[in-house]
Amino acid sequence: MVNWSSAPLLRVALAFILGIVAYLYLGQSWAGSAAPWAAGLVAAYLLLWFWSQRQPTPAATDAAGLLGLLAVAALGFARIQGYTESRRADHLGRFAPRIEYYRATVDEAPVVRANTFATTLRVQAVRVGGRWQAATGGIRVSLPRHETAAAVPAPRYGEVWLVQGMPELSKGPANPGEFDYRRYLQYHQVYHSQFVHLGQYRVLGQAPLSAVVAISQRAAAVLDGVFRQYVKSPPEYALGTALVLGFRDDIDAATKQAYANTGTTHIMAVSGLQVGLLFAGLQWLLARVPLGGSALRRRLLTAGLGLALIWSYAFLTGLSASVLRATVMFTLVIVGQAWERQSSLFNTLSAAACVLLLYNPYLLCDVGFQLSFLAVVSIVYLQPRIVRWLDVRNRVLDHQRSWHGPVQQRFWRGSAWLADAAWQLSALSLAAQIATFPLGLYYFHQFPFNFLLSNLIAVPISSVAVYVGVVLLLVKGLVALPAQWLPGLDWVPRAVGGVFQGLIWAFNKYIFFVGQLLPGAVVGGVHLNQLQTLLIFLLILAVCAFFATRRLAWVGGMLALLGLYAGSRVAEAAEVAPVREFVVYSIPRRSVVGFWQGAAPEFVTADSLPLSETERTYRLKPSLILRRVRRPRYCVGWQGAAVPVQLVGAPGPADSARRYPPAPVVLASWRGLRVAFVRGRLRRLAPGVAPLVPADVVVLRRNARVYPDGLAAHFGPRARVVFDSSCQRWYVARQSVALRAAGFRTWDVNEQGAFIYALTIKR
Repeated sequence: MVNWSSAPLLRVALAFILGIVAYLYLGQSWAGSAAPWAAGLVAAYLLLWFWSQRQPTPAATDAAGLLGLLAVAALGFARIQGYTESRRADHLGRFAPRIEYYRATVDEAPVVRANTFATTLRVQAVRVGGRWQAATGGIRVSLPRHETAAAVPAPRYGEVWLVQGMPELSKGPANPGEFDYRRYLQYHQVYHSQFVHLGQYRVLGQAPLSAVVAISQRAAAVLDGVFRQYVKSPPEYALGTALVLGFRDDIDAATKQAYANTGTTHIMAVSGLQVGLLFAGLQWLLARVPLGGSALRRRLLTAGLGLALIWSYAFLTGLSASVLRATVMFTLVIVGQAWERQSSLFNTLSAAACVLLLYNPYLLCDVGFQLSFLAVVSIVYLQPRIVRWLDVRNRVLDHQRSWHGPVQQRFWRGSAWLADAAWQLSALSLAAQIATFPLGLYYFHQFPFNFLLSNLIAVPISSVAVYVGVVLLLVKGLVALPAQWLPGLDWVPRAVGGVFQGLIWAFNKYIFFVGQLLPGAVVGGVHLNQLQTLLIFLLILAVCAFFATRRLAWVGGMLALLGLYAGSRVAEAAEVAPVREFVVYSIPRRSVVGFWQGAAPEFVTADSLPLSETERTYRLKPSLILRRVRRPRYCVGWQGAAVPVQLVGAPGPADSARRYPPAPVVLASWRGLRVAFVRGRLRRLAPGVAPLVPADVVVLRRNARVYPDGLAAHFGPRARVVFDSSCQRWYVARQSVALRAAGFRTWDVNEQGAFIYALTIKR
């Protein structure tokens, strides 16, 4: 196990993380400040530590240590509390209902979608009641890419905007189990959102919040232009620029899914792999260059060049969060090597985590941060132990004989080296997966069992491709100026670009080949809640502790954890089995309902149009994973649906002469629940008569022409009225006021999310 004395910062990092977690789960509603409490605990720790030094006893030392860890946890609590922008007195949330205009700066490169741009604005001032006031806060804005037959310019980092309108609080998940984009934005200190049209904003000028980031992003755009110039094939360009620079906007959905199915998505993101490859390449190069001077001078020179290289790479790739994480980590490793500090790598990782979390405590909620540190910790601890399972090199060399000729001798030595390298890489991949697969199941709900086969070839090819891509950029930089007078020099970057494109092509083809070779190797649709994920992590720690100590007590702990995990799964299944729910889903411009009987749902598209794969994946699939549904039923229109329906109030011959004849009502009856679907004009009936078709829920579709008295006459005054996603906003605003005034309860799925009607089950 980990030697705590060799990694004192590990305890400090864990205590600091505990304080951050305490705020996230327990302290967000606390109105007071934690800073005085943290300062008081730090002062108490210092006093107790001085006293324990004057009268050293084991009890006093232990008490001082525990109080010190408690003080560190309090500092973590206070740090994230102070970092949270929504707690500030000048946060725009305190002005939002009265904002007329606001002035803000574009804080990131835009995300390019099919029809819109999306970016984040950082507010500096708001106008309320005709007067400008200083304000802070982030707003996630979307704007159309085309409007009034004109192309809308993409936002650029550092632009200062004057925007008209009032930003709204970001919306939560629209459908059951859906990704909570609001919480994701809040972790990035963005609490509001707004859809901005072309005439709603004006660019006032350029004033980036960070000149370094602005220059970095421009440099990254220039380097991206080099790949665009010399990598002619669009698929290879998209993957190549993602591999070297981290730009993933041009990668198509099929490629992303293929990499996800083979467990190689991490290769497409610029992170520790690229930074580590560059530093390893520099060390290899310097080891072969004769450098004079003392050993200290060599170490300092290597450290200086290494730091310059990795920070230059971070700068040239746009200073993305993933690269900065890896760069900070390698910086501490390089500094430790330069001064020959034989510190545990766990201590170095703990120091890197503390530095990053002090800078931004919400990084703890970032999936990339969690996966990166868990993977590195697992590789450091488990990979050497897994490698010792098999002595691959000597097993291959056992086939070598003294009477073999020189060619055979070289063959066996080369085979031993290749087999050992493959085993080392396999052990590394296995170690990384052991620590990260619970998070993969929790966040992505799938696990690829073909990760060993895919990474065995993909990692070496991609590593070589990274080196070739960097060489392409260096060569282009060297010949750019001379090529102005000697155009023939351009053949050099063209040749390197051709090699780079070939490597990316081979890399991509191999990933697709593995996916097609083992199509059933991906286990999907797995749902874990936070408790179950924690239990799996504890089980992994218990297994590691048992193999490290060989104590049977850890076996008892493993069995207890397995029992708790199994019990939680059984409890979830028992909770889902009796559920009966009718759901009107929030899918833009669609009319989709679901009838849930336990884990057996039936979805009906009332607008008679099939759901797209995107709509199924992002709107309905999360709830299927949540309840472990394997075979849902989809019905296009009411034909073929298991739910019995009937048409009520079909227009008669006398109605055919009207300009707007009344439309029939679709009445569905399911498990005692009566749901009416209204589209078009609803026939008006004489008031005071018994309801024509009593209903529990009335779903209004396509801006149905209805009146409160007509609804009451047809379905009764107690019916719940639901506006589905096919209704426009102006229609819902007008009708909702009239219906509520008449005593109806209304629900707008576009604004309030999916409507869920739970049926009571008689026992």
